[in-house]
Amino acid sequence: FMGFFYRVFMSNAIGSEGMGLYQLILPIYILTWSITSAGFTTTISRLTAQENALGQSGNIGRIVKQSILLSIMISIVVSGCLFLFADKIALEILKDGRAALSLRLLSFAIPFMSAGSCFRGFFIGMQNAFVPAFSQVLEQAIRILTIYILASIFVPMGLTYACCAAVVGVVLGEFLSFVFVIISYIRFKRRKKMIKKPTFSPFATCNMILTMALPLSATKIAASLLSTTENILIPRQLQLYGQNAKEALSAYGELTGMAMPLILLPSACLMAASVSLVPEISEACAVKQNQRISRTVSVTFLFTFIVGIGAAALFAVFPREICYIVYNRQGLGELLFPLAFLCPFLYAQTTVHGLLNGMGEQLFLFRNNLITSAITIFGIWFFMPLYGMNAFLVSWAMGLVYSVCSCLHKLYITTGVLPDLYDCFLKPLLAGGASGLIIRYIIQISSPSKILFLLSLTAMGLLYLVFLLMLGCFSQENMATFLGKKRKDRKS
Repeated sequence: FMGFFYRVFMSNAIGSEGMGLYQLILPIYILTWSITSAGFTTTISRLTAQENALGQSGNIGRIVKQSILLSIMISIVVSGCLFLFADKIALEILKDGRAALSLRLLSFAIPFMSAGSCFRGFFIGMQNAFVPAFSQVLEQAIRILTIYILASIFVPMGLTYACCAAVVGVVLGEFLSFVFVIISYIRFKRRKKMIKKPTFSPFATCNMILTMALPLSATKIAASLLSTTENILIPRQLQLYGQNAKEALSAYGELTGMAMPLILLPSACLMAASVSLVPEISEACAVKQNQRISRTVSVTFLFTFIVGIGAAALFAVFPREICYIVYNRQGLGELLFPLAFLCPFLYAQTTVHGLLNGMGEQLFLFRNNLITSAITIFGIWFFMPLYGMNAFLVSWAMGLVYSVCSCLHKLYITTGVLPDLYDCFLKPLLAGGASGLIIRYIIQISSPSKILFLLSLTAMGLLYLVFLLMLGCFSQENMATFLGKKRKDRKS
C-alpha cells in the first residue's frame, strides 16, 4: 500500500511523462538486483530452511557469510559499470539522455541492496517474517519521505531533477534498510546462540551456493533483460504507431506507472506467500513430507484464485470509478479494464513460481520465462506499430496464459497435484460475478460521488466474501492449513 500510494503521489508531482522517465530507469534497477541479489536471496532462503530443518546452525552461518561476500563483490563491479557508463546507457539503450544523472545516483544503492537482500533471505529461510517485512516498510517510508521533501525543490528544475528526487529516495531507503537488517542479524545470532561448528567446508559451501545461485541468477537476469527490452521497446513502437515522443512516454507512464500498480496491489499478499513458500516447500522436501507438500500446493492455489478472480471482478466492474478515486482520471479506466482480466493469470504465475522455486525447478523456470517474454516481445515488435497498446496487452496475455499452463503441467508431473477447477475457479467466479452485478446495479440507480464509489467498492468486497463463505470456499480444513499448517505439521 505504501509503495502504491508513493506512486500515486509521484504521478501527481511529476506527471505521466515524468512517470514514464522513471519507469525507463526502473528496469535498470531491477536488472542490477537480478545480477547481484536475486539468485543469492533465494539460495540463502532455501539452504537456510534446509539446514535449519536438519539442525545445522553452523552451516547456516557459513552459507550466509559466503553468499554476502560473493554478492558484494559482484555488486561493486555492477555499481562501478553503471556509474561510469551512465551516459552511454541513457543515450544508446534508454534513448533519453535525461536518465543519465539518475542512473549515476542509482549506482550507490546497489551494494546496500545486494547485502540487505542476502540478510532478508536468511530471515525468510528461518521463517522469521518480521525483519524482512519491517525492512521493506522502512524502505518505502524513506522513499515517501524523501520525495515529499525534495519534490518541491527538484520538480521546478525540470524532469531530469524530478526523477533524481525519486532515485535519491531509493538510495536512502536501501541504505537504511541494510542498516536495520544487519543489526537484526547480529542480534538474532546472539539470541539464538548460533555458534555450532559447520560441517561444510568453505569450498563445498561456495560450490553449493554457486550451483544453486547461478541458474537462479541467470533466470532473473534473463527475465530482467527481456523485461527491460519490453519496457524500452514500448515507447518506441508507440511512436511508430503514430504518437509523438511525449505522447508515447506519457502512455507508457500511464501503463507501467499507474495502471499496472493498481492491478498488482491486491497481489501483495500473494507475493509475500510466494516468498514464504520457498522455505516451506524446501523444508518439506528435506524431510520428505509429501502430504504436507500436496496440502500446501492445493490450499495455495485456492487462495490465489480467490484473490485473483475477486480483483478481476472489482477492476472489471469499476475501472473508471477506481481511476477517478485514485488518480482523478476516469479515462485511465479504459486501460485498466482489459488489464483486469489478466489478474487471475498474473497472480497464479506469482505463486506457482514460488512453489517451483521451493522444489528446485530453477532451470524449468528459466526456460519458461524466456518463452513467455519472447511471446510478449514478438507482439510488441511486430504488432504495436499496427495496433498500438492493444497489441501489447494481447501479447502479454498470451505469454501469461502459456506461463501458467506450462507451470501447472510441471507441478502436476512433480507432485501429482492440480488445482480443483470447481473449488478454485468456478466458485470464486460465481461469487465475483454475483457481487459485481448487484453492486453495479446499485451504482446505476444512485447519484455518483467519490464517497458512494468507495462505499460500493467496500460493499462489493464484503459481498464477495459472503458468497465465498456460502459456497464453502472457507472450509475449516482449508483455513487450518492456510493459517496453521506449520504448527500442525510439526506436531505430526
